[in-house]
This record gives sequence, structure tokens and C-alpha cells, in this order.
Amino acid sequence: MGEDIDGSSSAAQGAQDQDPTQSSGQEADRPGLLRRLASALTAEPDEGETHPVNGSSEPARWQPKLGLGNLRLKRVEDVAVPRAEIISVASDIALDELIQIFRDSGYSRLPVFEETLDTPIGMIHLKDLSLKHGFNGNGGAFELPAMVRPVLFVPPSMPIGVLLQKMQTERKHMALVIDEYGGVDGLVTIEDLIEQVLGEIEDEHDVDEADLWKQEKPGCYMAQARAPLEEFEAEIGQRLSDDEMDEDIDTLGGLVFMLSGRVPTRGEVVKHPSGAEFEIVEADPRRIKRLRVFVPQHPAG
Repeated sequence: MGEDIDGSSSAAQGAQDQDPTQSSGQEADRPGLLRRLASALTAEPDEGETHPVNGSSEPARWQPKLGLGNLRLKRVEDVAVPRAEIISVASDIALDELIQIFRDSGYSRLPVFEETLDTPIGMIHLKDLSLKHGFNGNGGAFELPAMVRPVLFVPPSMPIGVLLQKMQTERKHMALVIDEYGGVDGLVTIEDLIEQVLGEIEDEHDVDEADLWKQEKPGCYMAQARAPLEEFEAEIGQRLSDDEMDEDIDTLGGLVFMLSGRVPTRGEVVKHPSGAEFEIVEADPRRIKRLRVFVPQHPAG
């Protein structure tokens, strides 16, 4: 990063200089999935529909269907993780602390900054850390800056299809959204973009799609936000809804949204009047995805 201002100006310049309407010659010469689907990108997007957000009881709103049309319809700002929810690390972080953040977050990539998030220098990949310091511990002195990989800096107005092509061409899986003042405004991964076309992508650490909930131990369940509320109540033998609640709430995610009055953030704990607690395990700015439910155990008799 340059020292002329605060290190953020170069990121801002790089982001603002991107022309969303043009592709580089390298992109044109390199065949790939997006290249083969180029005709789909020029087609008119499907009309959206109005429906509640999955896994919550947010008011019905216009939301585009999944599909290739979203690559033209949506902008980076529509899918980016907001600044307040970015998990990042300082370049001078200790090894033990970095490992703990990887463990707690569950992410494989973390942005790295100097001084503040507005002076990003790249990102650290868990694989790089593991190969150098994880398996045998003989990687020598820990120096995070030496393992930092570059990220893309993009403006919030860039179409996500353009960003997806750029990520494919430059082989970068993370982009930081830079505002007009050079500050970091959000974060986007290649998975976020693909999910706008294909829908949510579950990995091996997620709850099986067929399992709406799974008991981890007595009184503790890992559940998907879309789990039907009535069926889950039957499972735990306890009612979580009552006559004062909106009768349209029919999922666990909708119940938690109603209790908090908003989409809670990852790691937040929402308490129920009955004593039950809902820990948000996975969520984005638009919906709850997974949660851990703690049900109070009442002694028999």
C-alpha cells in the first residue's frame, strides 16, 4: 500500500477504474464456463416476484428469481456482506489468535489489514497457514504479511456477472467493496455470486439438506431456519408460539425474526420468553440460515 495518504486511496482508485461494460483481452482468449454462457448474460433477466425471504417472516418484497439473469440484474452492493459483519485480522496478529479466529468463524479466507480495515493488504488463506505452520510446526517464524494473497477491489455498482468473470480470469475468490472515499464498504466471495444463480451452496460442515434439525445433545439442536415450527415444537415437546404471535409464522427462522424484530447477525443469541435460546450460527444481511436452539430441560414429575 502506498504511503501518500493512508493506503486506501490505491484500493479506491483500482475499484473506481473498473469499467463494468468492458472485458479484458485475457478474458476473451480464455475459455470457461462463463464464456460458454455469454449469450445468457446478454438476455433480458426474468421478472422478479414478490414473496417473503426464505427462513424469516420479513415483509413480502420484490426479489429476483435465481438464474443467470441475476448476473446482469444485481450489483455488488446487493450481495456484499456489509462492513459491520466482516471478520478480518490485523497484519501483526499472533499465530495463536489467528488460528482461533479461523476456528471460531469457520471461514477459509480472512481479509488482512494494516491499522484499520480501510487499509487492506489482501487476505490469508487457511490452506497457506496450515501448510506452513499447521501440520508439523516447522514453518519457522510466523510472518503473516509473507503469506498474504491479493484480493480484488471493486466498486459497489459493478454488475455481479462482471465481477464473477473477473474473479475467474484473475483466479481470485474474494473482493472488497470500496466506496468513493477509499474505505471498505463490504466483502464478496465467489460463492456469494454463484449462489445468486444456483441457490444456496451447502458444504460438508453444514447440516444435511435432508435434516431440518439434528440433536447435538439433550436440550441442544442444530437446525435450519426453514424448519417448520410446528414440527420442531412436536420434536421438543414444547410450544414456542402463542396466540399473540403472527399466525403466518411457520418456520424457526420466522420465529427468531419476530422475536428480534430484524435479521440478527451471526453469533447473536435471541432469547424466548419460555427460556429457550436461539444462537445464530449462519446468516446474511437478508435472512437467517442456520441456528442452534437451546431448550430448557424441565425435571420429570
